[in-house]
Amino acid sequence: MNICFLFPGQGAQYPGMGRDLYAESQSVRELFEIASESSGIDTAKLLFEADESELKETKNTQLAITLMNLAVRRFFLDQQIESSGAAGFSLGEWSAYVDAGVLGEQDIFPIVLKRGELMAAAAAELGASSAMAAILGLETEAVERAVEGIEGVFPANYNSPEQTVISGSQEGVDRGGAACKEAGAKRVLPLKVSGPFHTPMMEKAREDFAEYFSSIELAEPRKTLYSNVTGAPIGDSRQLRLRALEQITSPVRWTAEERSIGEGGYDLLVECGPGKVLSGLWKKSGQNGSCHGTDKIEAIQELIEKIKET
Repeated sequence: MNICFLFPGQGAQYPGMGRDLYAESQSVRELFEIASESSGIDTAKLLFEADESELKETKNTQLAITLMNLAVRRFFLDQQIESSGAAGFSLGEWSAYVDAGVLGEQDIFPIVLKRGELMAAAAAELGASSAMAAILGLETEAVERAVEGIEGVFPANYNSPEQTVISGSQEGVDRGGAACKEAGAKRVLPLKVSGPFHTPMMEKAREDFAEYFSSIELAEPRKTLYSNVTGAPIGDSRQLRLRALEQITSPVRWTAEERSIGEGGYDLLVECGPGKVLSGLWKKSGQNGSCHGTDKIEAIQELIEKIKET
């Protein structure tokens, strides 16, 4: 079966996630040990005992979600179920790098921890003057026209044909949100985030991460791997290195990525990680087929049975 794994990103986390997978699978427990040893953080304590506010801290979120994503992936691999394509939303793209064989499980956790620390530091330097907001019920092109020319605001996440996240300074996002409402948006939803992610305002984080990332060795992708920056497949490890850095300051072009995935001829899409955000966005994408959320062990086992029956 031709399967594409989709990995969620920041915002999908919740306290206690992965506890059932940890209890059920020795392989998942081994992954937690790898994550703890390579990051220097007690990851079981982080996922199972941290409250919502602690998990929302960028440096914790990036590690926790990546571990949860790859724990779900391990559960499928233990049943000899592998993907032939991989994609991830924002932070989730780093889980896709592991699934595509570009980075190993032992490599990824210190990398995302460092990425989270640098992004948090860059956001902290900007103070409380940054914001993000989801624009609901307005077509992408209309959002782009509404915010064009407004200083300090940028389209950041192209989530669905009628859901776009804008990001930037607080003043810019306020003005951009008002312009979108005037253009016909049904709702402007402020997001609880700590920085103007996926905008040029994160350039300091990109520069600092580029210096760190330059020493990391990357293998060639072993399967089709999709990029948030372009929405298209990534050609080789050299291109991936560029895209991984650009991702920090560029918008997540998820709708374009969904179109590319839709053209990939997959029999099944599986959301590997917490929540069902990507499954919901796929329903709104207009693409054929469905995406199955699998963050609970019952859903994973049910899907495994269906796959093995085909």
